[in-house]
Amino acid sequence: MNAAYSILSIVFLAVASLVLCVAVTVRRRRGQQVGKWLVTLLVAAAVLFVLTAIFDNLMIAVGLMTYAAGRISGASIGLAPIEDFAYPLAAVMLLPSLWTLAGGDRSREH
Repeated sequence: MNAAYSILSIVFLAVASLVLCVAVTVRRRRGQQVGKWLVTLLVAAAVLFVLTAIFDNLMIAVGLMTYAAGRISGASIGLAPIEDFAYPLAAVMLLPSLWTLAGGDRSREH
């Protein structure tokens, strides 16, 4: 089993997790709330997880997308390979973190 999508997903999530950790540290140093910010990210992740599950399953069911069996782990939620969920999760971690690191929310205390 090659599982190329799994490896790529792990790399995306590792980078996103690292950037998130740096952003949390920066927020703490600035005196900004971290807990509420992380809860907001968790809620966004849950919403994106549900939307990904619904729409990826629909797109796979109607044949818009297919996956080579040797390139995925085999774990799935419905028809959607588990690897499909890494990208929205990475986005939820990366985008607000990069915004924090770019100084985009310095004027607002959360």
